Amino acid sequence: MTGMDDREKGFENKFAHDQQLEFKANARRNKLLGLWAADLMGITGDEAEAYAKTVVVSDFEEAGDDDVFRKVRADLDAKSVELSDHLLRHKMDELMATAREQVQNEG
Repeated sequence: MTGMDDREKGFENKFAHDQQLEFKANARRNKLLGLWAADLMGITGDEAEAYAKTVVVSDFEEAGDDDVFRKVRADLDAKSVELSDHLLRHKMDELMATAREQVQNEG
């Protein structure tokens, strides 16, 4: 029976590890997105870093990416940056792939 217990524990550990990596990748993607959006809005330096942090924090409003999308969309609109919803979502997907790769290469 101990073999089954070990196997189950192994699956649980892998699942927890995968969830942790995905959380880190999501936060990294949001930071990268914030820095990218800041650049589009003409925000640089420490202000860009601070803005990126607000994008990361916005992800805690609800499950999924819609809260982040709405925040960045509203901020781009407020600064009169023309960018379609499709391109914004595409950039979010692109940066998620980049973030996952970065997180995996760290550990």
